[in-house]
Amino acid sequence: MPNQGALADNAPMSHHDIPLSKPNITKLEEERVLEVMRSGRLSIGPMQDRFEELVAQRCGTTHAIACSSGTSGLHMILVALGIGPGDEVITTPFSFIASSNAILYVGAKPVFVDICPSSLNANPELIEKAITPRTKAILAVEAFGNPRHMDTYARIAAKNEIHLVEDSCEALGSVFNDHRAGSFGRAGVFGFYPNKQITTGEGGMIVTNDDRLAEVCRSLRNQGRAVAGRGSIQSGSAAGSWLHHERLGFNYRMSEINAAIGVAQMERLDEIIESRNEAADLYIERLLDIPDLILPTVDAQCSTMSWFVFVVRLAAGYTREERDRVIAGLRMHEIGAGDYFPCIHLQPIYQQAHGYTEGSFPIAESVSQRTLALPFFAGITKREVDIVAQTLELMISRENLSRRN
Repeated sequence: MPNQGALADNAPMSHHDIPLSKPNITKLEEERVLEVMRSGRLSIGPMQDRFEELVAQRCGTTHAIACSSGTSGLHMILVALGIGPGDEVITTPFSFIASSNAILYVGAKPVFVDICPSSLNANPELIEKAITPRTKAILAVEAFGNPRHMDTYARIAAKNEIHLVEDSCEALGSVFNDHRAGSFGRAGVFGFYPNKQITTGEGGMIVTNDDRLAEVCRSLRNQGRAVAGRGSIQSGSAAGSWLHHERLGFNYRMSEINAAIGVAQMERLDEIIESRNEAADLYIERLLDIPDLILPTVDAQCSTMSWFVFVVRLAAGYTREERDRVIAGLRMHEIGAGDYFPCIHLQPIYQQAHGYTEGSFPIAESVSQRTLALPFFAGITKREVDIVAQTLELMISRENLSRRN
């Protein structure tokens, strides 16, 4: 079987003339970072508090807890919920690998279900069928920023008295049925890698309305220290001090420098989302008449779609090898492209350790072998979109010609 991850090794931050992605950084971000550098406070300070406040306000949640990555946020939520060995967590095989890795981190078993071919999110009917007495949670992923089915997942979780953990790492700013991404479940998580809607360089954020879960996660991110007060460092040996540890925790903190970038990005979030929507509209208009392409769809109930990436699919019948040659052709013409996402259950570590094989989740596998992420970022120009589209058409025509020969 071909190495499914090979094409994506450098995909998130390519160095092509038209890159796959690039962060949207302005003088405001620079000014916020300089504020921190001049303050002498580089960790656990007012920038982190402000960043958390801005994200919580945006999501309509009581709490936001900054952390080192979306992955660390998922890990802490599962720990805080008491999920561990012997437990099962239902999730999707069509995602970045971190969503299911977090389940393995706590010793639980990821139970995959196939996806819906339109939304690319987990099929709700299959989730209901997969629930067993060992099921403790649904870890739902908003693929490429699409929040479709999140309200249904929440109803399924409530009916079965299990947790819904929302992996919103790709969906900051999306709104579905008047609910904001991150607010559907017991807790949600955002990620801020440089290819996301907003970036902090590296970083993540947990959002929740659960007071106890928020307090535990704040402790977990900071080596299990007691939460003595937001932004405070106490001295001495009493409970709540810097050297008092109540639980086994982690070093999952976010620095003030990262938080400063996040504050500036949140202050510009509406502008960034609008620019990314304009980019998606340019692509849809330009690619709509190419018969061999399936374009992403947005449900009418999604009042705000916050695009993470712009992923198209080659039509049914195209092979993974043909898709890979199209990607290679785009890259040869200095256009960034990627294969988002290789199925998690077919990644070597999951096949070797858990015995998954091809054919386990046919819809996810069929979609995965034909997906193609195109250059997508705030500020991409119409000319750049035209160049991408023309080159993509050429590469597809080349594949069709080779088929006839």
